[in-house]
Amino acid sequence: MAHQVKKSSVADVARAIEKLANKKQAAILQRFFKTGPGQYGEGDRFLGIKVPVQRQVAKQFFSLPLPEIKKLITSKYHEQRLTGLLILVDQFSKADRTRQKKIFDFYFKNISGINNWDLVDLTAPNIVGTYLLNRPRTVLYRFARSKNLWERRIAIIATFAFIRHNQFADTIKISKILLTDRHDLIHKAVGWMLREVGKRNQQMLKRFLNQNVPKMPRTMLRYAIEKFPQNERKRYLI
Repeated sequence: MAHQVKKSSVADVARAIEKLANKKQAAILQRFFKTGPGQYGEGDRFLGIKVPVQRQVAKQFFSLPLPEIKKLITSKYHEQRLTGLLILVDQFSKADRTRQKKIFDFYFKNISGINNWDLVDLTAPNIVGTYLLNRPRTVLYRFARSKNLWERRIAIIATFAFIRHNQFADTIKISKILLTDRHDLIHKAVGWMLREVGKRNQQMLKRFLNQNVPKMPRTMLRYAIEKFPQNERKRYLI
């Protein structure tokens, strides 16, 4: 009788993560990710583990089944959620079309656990954007108008995958939708994606700026023009 290999479980991943916990680092991350009352990360809890270390753990548990990944994504600990999402990204990158669709659907069914900017930024382009490269992108426009901060950030950050393939139209359209957003994390995200457009097509970025500078929040504008020569930056910031 062949020896059966034991499948990993969420408990195995949790033990691996908890062994790496660092209380001092956790306290720093609690402040950095704004976890206080009324802040965007209110109530989030950290173990104090840096992302490169979590990536190593994710690779160790690459074959973790989706029901176990779901348990990680719903964890109260930030690092457990992120590690689960990093496993999901790795699985998506090596999956066939059928499996990618399953992972894409799973991502949206468990979106409540994707509730901080790093969780969005490390997954939205690699799963959402990549899956939608050659598909309708209606969901991003729905998310861009969502009341949920993280869904709005997913909408714009997912377009990074399109930008990498020199497809800029959706980034521009979603940026226009988010121009009047009140949250600083959206200002930064939109400015970042516009800057990425500008790296590949500066004329398109300048066209957007010339049409929209008066409406743009200052942070968004500063991020968008960060790579411009100093004299041009000054002109836009007047």
